[in-house]
Amino acid sequence: MASNRPCMAFGVLLVYSLILLLSSSKCQGQLSPTFYDKTCPNALNIIRTAVRQAVSRERRMAASLVRLHFHDCFVQGCDASILLDETPTMESEKTALPNLGSARGYDVIEAAKRELEKSCPGIVSCADVLSVAARDASAAVGGPSWTVKLGRRDSTTASHTIAETDLPGPFDNLDRLISSFASKGLNTRDMVALSGAHTLGQAQCFLFRNRIYGNGTDIDAGFASTRRRQCPTDTGNGNLAPLDLVTPNSFDNNYYKNLLQKKGLLQSDQVLFSGGATDSIVSEYARSPRAFQADFASAMIKMSEIQPLTGQNGIIRKVCGALN
Repeated sequence: MASNRPCMAFGVLLVYSLILLLSSSKCQGQLSPTFYDKTCPNALNIIRTAVRQAVSRERRMAASLVRLHFHDCFVQGCDASILLDETPTMESEKTALPNLGSARGYDVIEAAKRELEKSCPGIVSCADVLSVAARDASAAVGGPSWTVKLGRRDSTTASHTIAETDLPGPFDNLDRLISSFASKGLNTRDMVALSGAHTLGQAQCFLFRNRIYGNGTDIDAGFASTRRRQCPTDTGNGNLAPLDLVTPNSFDNNYYKNLLQKKGLLQSDQVLFSGGATDSIVSEYARSPRAFQADFASAMIKMSEIQPLTGQNGIIRKVCGALN
């Protein structure tokens, strides 16, 4: 009996060591809000400064940065693939139809990254810059803030194809929207909350022309008439109109109040309140800005953690638009 004790002790030690090893490898692959506390303690301040400067120059940039993060996470996960420029061997997501001529804010992310490289070269990923910038953009215009978990790494590839298939579109019906978000692990409530980012930003004329000139019963006649002034039937495809005509520069719940009055600019906006499964959520957010902001923050956190590259996966790009 006594002769077996060394073997038993060794076995226990081996199991304990294995548990520690597995725990360690698991932690390396997890995101953490304190990820840069020792390696780049000023990282969040640097990103916040770049975002505030950009939004102070152009308030619309807040919406653009939130949208840029969204369009990144829905394609290959939150890996900064949307920031990669076209090369002879890689087709960029920037030229995909949902992004071409409309995705903005690349220069803001690059400006933040340049300052980070001066302070702590090769440490902070572009994917993390995008995630933090979206949060800071929301806060800069009166929207909610939230804790961003960090530790994402950057992809070495982009997917033009996925960008054209997986991103929700302005003409999508409700079922398509719910399915699109569900495929990324986001539920229906998340989808309605994230759509509230349309309280900021603008849309190009060609994306809503059919809606304001059609004979549909789901649009307020006066609202349609007003929008026609900046969107003629045969010209001005690129003319911009605010998604929220009432308070276009404030992060509030007027987007949902507009939907109750059939004043959603895009088809994909108004379908959220059209007799379907999301009517009750829209009504709740229209009544309670607090509920909307809390759910928006929660949904942004979930979205920012879609398939991140962590640990030894991916790289830390020195320049966000190019591979090292």
